[in-house]
Amino acid sequence: MSVLSNILPPPIFLTMPCVGVDISDTSLKYVSFHTATRSSTQRKIKQWGDISIPNGIVQRGQVMDVQKLVSVLKEFKAATKAEFIRVSLPEEKAYLFETTIKPNTPLKEIRGLLEFRLEENVPIPSKDVYFDYLLLSDGSDKKSVEVAVAAYPKETIQKYYDACVEADLKPVSFEVEAQAVARAVVPEDVKGATMLVDFGKTRTGIGIVYKNVLLYTSTIDIGGDALSQALRKVLGSDVAEEELTNLKNTQGLVRGKDSAEVHDTLISTISVIKDELATRMQYWHLRNGSSAERRISSVLLSGGSSNLKGLPAYLTESLNVPCVQANVWENTFSLETTVPPISLRKSFGYATAVGLALKQDT
Repeated sequence: MSVLSNILPPPIFLTMPCVGVDISDTSLKYVSFHTATRSSTQRKIKQWGDISIPNGIVQRGQVMDVQKLVSVLKEFKAATKAEFIRVSLPEEKAYLFETTIKPNTPLKEIRGLLEFRLEENVPIPSKDVYFDYLLLSDGSDKKSVEVAVAAYPKETIQKYYDACVEADLKPVSFEVEAQAVARAVVPEDVKGATMLVDFGKTRTGIGIVYKNVLLYTSTIDIGGDALSQALRKVLGSDVAEEELTNLKNTQGLVRGKDSAEVHDTLISTISVIKDELATRMQYWHLRNGSSAERRISSVLLSGGSSNLKGLPAYLTESLNVPCVQANVWENTFSLETTVPPISLRKSFGYATAVGLALKQDT
């Protein structure tokens, strides 16, 4: 933001305040902030909410029924009166790769160069792909500039776009959900790479961020529902989901006299996720050779199912890397001066929506 805009803020319609919209297989979560008139103004939450998405409308990130998604988006619009939105894209459909270009390459030439490299890194014809990129360095002190590229099948984005437009919404941008999470939760002064683990209801998303840029993403087809199913096999099929959630959040992986059965039931499922995380961590380190700078220095947990008691300690011990629940408001405001309207436990499910809403400030 320029000095002039601090003195004479632009009209609100030019700042295009957007609602961050996180669409998953089971829900639509949204967050927006009041438009700040000065750069020093404390950011405040304007709207937030969660709308259920019926089964079968979105599966593994793929829109299966555009018209039914339109209905969900119309419900969102009626509740928020939103016009401009920023929308998450599923990690399952993303293709990420790194490449290099020569320093001082004109901006107008960069996209053309990268288009030629899509065919080497994306198993889809370039004509059927939308892509964007970020520069990891300016290359001023090197012989090349590192570039991170994110690509999606046009068909995937088109379905989300068509649903938004038909619901009378204007999508300003689409973004890989893990990149949005990173914007919300990764501290600005972090050293090394950060692994993001989004432990959701039906799956666990993994992202690895370096220099605030998402460079790797993957998905494990295990989420909180798998823990509930495991508990029902032991406790009975008629146990309500609310009771199971309470058991996960209050007993979880902490083994005690009264919680041994819950612990033993959950640990077998969680150990599968732990092994998958370890495999991806090992792959990342091997891919980057002996680069100490790119080693994963921390793991940040988000998603509604990350409330599982004892999960951070279990993963810290198993992966030998500090694992903590993310502060969803890390880059939004200080919790010392602001009390968010979203409870701590619920906030972990809003990391993507928060990161999308923050994008207009960056």
